Amino acid sequence: MSEETQEQTPAAEAAAPSRRTVIGWGGAGLALGAAAAGGAAVLAPDGGGTVPVADSGSAVPFHGAHQAGIATAVQDRLHFAAFDVRTTDRAELVQLLKDWTRAAERMTAGQEVGEGAYGGLPEAPPDDTGEALGLKPSRLTLTIGFGPSLFDGRFGLEEKRPGALVELPKFPGDNLDPARSGGDLCVQACADDPQVAVHAIRNLARIGFGKVAVRWSQLGFGKTSSTTPDAQTPRNLFGFKDGTRNIAGTDTERLAKHVWVSGKDAEGPAAWMDGGSYLVARRIRMNVETWDRTPLGEQEDIFGRDKREGAPVGKAKEHDEPFLKAMKPDSHVRLAHPDTNGGATILRRGYSFTDGTDGLGRLEAGLFFLAYQKDVRTGFVPVQTSLSRADVLNEYIQHVGSALFAIPPGVRDKDDWWGRALFA
Repeated sequence: MSEETQEQTPAAEAAAPSRRTVIGWGGAGLALGAAAAGGAAVLAPDGGGTVPVADSGSAVPFHGAHQAGIATAVQDRLHFAAFDVRTTDRAELVQLLKDWTRAAERMTAGQEVGEGAYGGLPEAPPDDTGEALGLKPSRLTLTIGFGPSLFDGRFGLEEKRPGALVELPKFPGDNLDPARSGGDLCVQACADDPQVAVHAIRNLARIGFGKVAVRWSQLGFGKTSSTTPDAQTPRNLFGFKDGTRNIAGTDTERLAKHVWVSGKDAEGPAAWMDGGSYLVARRIRMNVETWDRTPLGEQEDIFGRDKREGAPVGKAKEHDEPFLKAMKPDSHVRLAHPDTNGGATILRRGYSFTDGTDGLGRLEAGLFFLAYQKDVRTGFVPVQTSLSRADVLNEYIQHVGSALFAIPPGVRDKDDWWGRALFA
């Protein structure tokens, strides 16, 4: 829960074509690249001006130098899944990644997987599970990552493990559940319709049956970060605006500096990461019942911002530059700020979650934290080290799940596939 983010909220609903209709637009680039770049609007399907990206239902381009779902305008819903690879056959894993890529191309364009959900042989299961029939593409993005455990020797990848793909240290206060941590592979599915996101993960898991198995997964709602500037900042489950300082998806200079791997960071064993990034995923339990009994003044001191406007201590507006020394030394904003951490900056795409109750009458709720950066050793690790040692907010939260993944570059064209450079 760091200070490095800014959000958007959807505007009024606009009419958008059906999922079937958009199939014909997939290769035409109707979204004009705006969704992929974090833009705020796209052309309306009827030619009548523009509509907000979040309401367009349009398709986000799948191909590009970088994977979609990082700098892309943040969608409303998330289904994140980590997988264990069951096969020990390198060729079989490569074929799976190719099959996943082709399926991802189709689903993000609003198309059914393979031959579709019906009309095939009645004696065989259909290629698509069918629950997204009739739905819009809903700006679905699918982003794949490779965990440290994939480089353990099973597939001859040991020498290609990048130096930045480290084992994260154990931070003070961590109470990590191994069943909700790690993974050989991950897929982040983001969309404005939760059923579209779930459909995508379900179909990839179905295609991978026998070769991979879901290790853990997380549904998310209520985005807590944005890559879209000049939009209303969202609030987390503690009721505070979250992510005022996030990197904008259109800020190519900051993205190049803090998010995308290139140059010396993509030499030697890490050459295959040129154009990629590194993702930290943390499941953070929030003790909302305790927080709800905390006085307002104390809540504001804990964050270092007022609850109504989101303004930093002593300032009037949310985006006013904070004066860190005016905040309490253990306040969240002060400890998470780049000036406190040697300039460490990350791009966040987190989501809130509620997963029923914990059996004691308390909500199992919190933040599913997602942070992209060029190198976790100069990004997430120094920030979390600072927060874990002194942040007074730790009285109300606990990190219970953790994973790190190398995010390869984007799929360039129809002949490319997820991870091709890694397995070359």
